[in-house]
Amino acid sequence: MFGKRSGTQLPPAKKGGPAPQALPPSAAKEPPKAPVSAKGSPPAATQRSQMSEGGFKGKGEIAQPHAAAEAAKPKVAERRHSEEYYDIKTTVFNALIDTIDLTQLAKLDAEAAREEIRDIVAEIIQVKNVVMSIAEQEELLEDICNDVLGYGPLEPLLARDDIADIMVNGAETTFIEVGGKVEKTGIRFADNAQLMNICQRIVSQVGRRVDESSPICDARLPDGSRVNVIAPPLAIDGPVLTIRKFKKDKLKLEQLMRYASISPEMKTILEIIGRVRCNIVISGGTGSGKTTLLNCLTGNIDLDERIITCEDSAELQLQQPHVVRLETRPPNLEGEGQITMRDLVKNCLRMRPERIIVGEVRGPEAFDLLQAMNTGHDGSMGTLHSNSPRECISRLESMIMMGGFQLPAKTIREMITGSIDIIIQASRLRDGSRKVTHITEVLGMEGDVVTLQNIMVYDITGEDANGKLIGRHRSTGIARPRFWERATYYGEEGRLAAALAAAEVRDVDGSPLGEKNA
Repeated sequence: MFGKRSGTQLPPAKKGGPAPQALPPSAAKEPPKAPVSAKGSPPAATQRSQMSEGGFKGKGEIAQPHAAAEAAKPKVAERRHSEEYYDIKTTVFNALIDTIDLTQLAKLDAEAAREEIRDIVAEIIQVKNVVMSIAEQEELLEDICNDVLGYGPLEPLLARDDIADIMVNGAETTFIEVGGKVEKTGIRFADNAQLMNICQRIVSQVGRRVDESSPICDARLPDGSRVNVIAPPLAIDGPVLTIRKFKKDKLKLEQLMRYASISPEMKTILEIIGRVRCNIVISGGTGSGKTTLLNCLTGNIDLDERIITCEDSAELQLQQPHVVRLETRPPNLEGEGQITMRDLVKNCLRMRPERIIVGEVRGPEAFDLLQAMNTGHDGSMGTLHSNSPRECISRLESMIMMGGFQLPAKTIREMITGSIDIIIQASRLRDGSRKVTHITEVLGMEGDVVTLQNIMVYDITGEDANGKLIGRHRSTGIARPRFWERATYYGEEGRLAAALAAAEVRDVDGSPLGEKNA
């Protein structure tokens, strides 16, 4: 099959780059030099010390993390090899490219291709009398397979399920987020050309492109992970690749409860809100868990409902059988053919949806979504960036005005109050944990002001010795929220009343803590 192989004779290694079909090896002339603190501490420890000194120590409230907690933190897989290792890797890689028939390799499935490459690399190592330990040889085989078939140095990071974000700032610098904290890794690329090659490989899988003429691109990986690429000349120090990873196991509300993001009572209320077809907006900052929470809420949708999702990059993973997934399209080289989020939402209305789910509302499509919510598509959902439920209302108002709608501010607010039932606020706290901090009802208008009512809130009550915040989810004492009639219609009023009563926290006088005396 691979006809260029000739038993024991192999062509000499080329000094130039590999063939265009393959990625260049993740090799450089110098081994990675990880930053070392003045006391010689390793990079991960340096990062943690910088965080504690620069971010939190100024308030004098947080104690240094306990040694046991530090030991329990996931360690960054830093690979430190000698210059000789990278020289050998370059030589073996070039010999592989000379030996293998890439057109035949492309016809094999991933596992068969990987085995074929491993066999040839092992043969090359034997012929060239390369002296390596078994561990180094295995790592070399894996590195070369990743370069040819996968995403090169990114593969070990993509395989880890504890990483939330991968941030590549040029060929030499890669950061990851683990447990809500950002850490620097020893992962690096051969050069910016290899990094750009990997970026192009990722975006081409979803029919998009990134180059100097189109330097900004949103894409996704096969598992739904969100990818953003910004390339030179906009990125000065080389291509910048950001990957928002999704966990392999699809999260549900039960798992959010185990992570203490929500309480058991809040879980019950969220289930009821999704079941009784309330129109929901999930609000929160970047990385607060809005999309994850939206995925969890959709788990309470009946299996016989027709759901249409609209996203910039398709990442929602609904489990219902009747789901239509739509995705926006950027303009082509001539600047034509763009399909915006607003185009998708407007078209949804002609597709007989029962629920419309917008992955992220960030522009004039807010107007069309509100119209859909108010015209028989109860139970629709969306997310947007804002820091509080009150600010969420202002953001919606400003996004509608961005579309050039010549409407009075009061009319827009009346449309918002008539369309949205519930605002759920998600937040990432300063200790890295993610919490649902508010479940808020939109009641109506008082004059020109939108009135809101908190049903459940999250109170921070303290901090433990490891710097982790301590808090509680509690009811605000509202016994009959506005959507009580909806809950009665669906036979959920008993569960709703029990959950609200169980979530009450009482003061020394036995009165439930409300909004005023909280």
